[in-house]
Amino acid sequence: MLVSKSKIIWRAALFVAGLVLCLPTRSAAQTVSAPGTAPVAMHDVTDEMGRTLHVPVNPMRIVSLAPSLTETVYALGAEDRLVGDTDYCDYPPEAKKKPKVGGVIDPSLEEIAALHPDLVLVTKDANRLETVRALDNFGVPAYATNPRKVEEILTSTERLAEVLNVSEAGKTVADDMQKRLAALQAKLSGVLPRRVLFVVWKEPLISVGKGTFVADAIGRAGAVSIVDSSKDWPQVSMEEVARLQPDYLIFAASHTDVTEHDFESLANLPGWRILNAVRARHYAVISDAVIRPAPRIVSAIEDLARQLHPEIFAEPREPEKTTTPPTSASLVDSQVGRSPVCSFESIDSVESSCAR
Repeated sequence: MLVSKSKIIWRAALFVAGLVLCLPTRSAAQTVSAPGTAPVAMHDVTDEMGRTLHVPVNPMRIVSLAPSLTETVYALGAEDRLVGDTDYCDYPPEAKKKPKVGGVIDPSLEEIAALHPDLVLVTKDANRLETVRALDNFGVPAYATNPRKVEEILTSTERLAEVLNVSEAGKTVADDMQKRLAALQAKLSGVLPRRVLFVVWKEPLISVGKGTFVADAIGRAGAVSIVDSSKDWPQVSMEEVARLQPDYLIFAASHTDVTEHDFESLANLPGWRILNAVRARHYAVISDAVIRPAPRIVSAIEDLARQLHPEIFAEPREPEKTTTPPTSASLVDSQVGRSPVCSFESIDSVESSCAR
């Protein structure tokens, strides 16, 4: 009965808006229009689930159903066309001001309908298939992304940019991500990877599987997860963790009740206190960007690398300055009013070395 009610409300909203949407077809690009409005150019696109969608060439009313997609829309400079997102879309801060449609798993179809979208963005992992099917049934295209590796986040960003008709922005963002990742890999070349445990949740202990983009991000930061599981979010036993003894524990800022100022609590918990990483206070805390397949993940990778390998990123120490006793010649020069020969190691020291 709930589905029927949602369907009625959805159709009513579309009727009031005068919006005419086509069901997915395999036809070539064409135009459609609502009565009294200019024609809207349409074309077919294939999303990352292999589904063919009939969408506007230039979508103007976009609803995002995942924080990662909201971030990506902003990164591409298309935020003005974002008319709604979820309760969990909190980055950039401006995203919090967008109209909300509920949660990621359970968005409100009524709220989505009220926004009259011509395109809804979803992810295969975060959003339910039932939501995608409901949107399809209502004739509103739901474009799905599904990156499983960091490299796929780059290509996914470019593909989404094409769907939003901002291809150049997509290429610029992806190129910047690629350059930063390449520079980081060059810096970490030859460095022995840290063995780490990524803690998604503490009780029960949940980590990440080897096939996730999170595990790939960890690897690009100069580390390797001790968890060898094909599941995306496996539950791990403390006995196994104690046997493997990770070098570092990694926490995403909002996915645990442990903060960088409260790690002492772990030392008092059964199982945790026998870990060498806990005794040595080897912790790394990074932003939620590491668990969102969006452009900002590169910043999270760079931050994690700095925390795991501080010796690589340490600023080189300047050589100690030595004071050379003045020669008799220089004393004579200064006495007769001629400028002494100046010696300095940087531009910043010019004034202090040569000021009269």
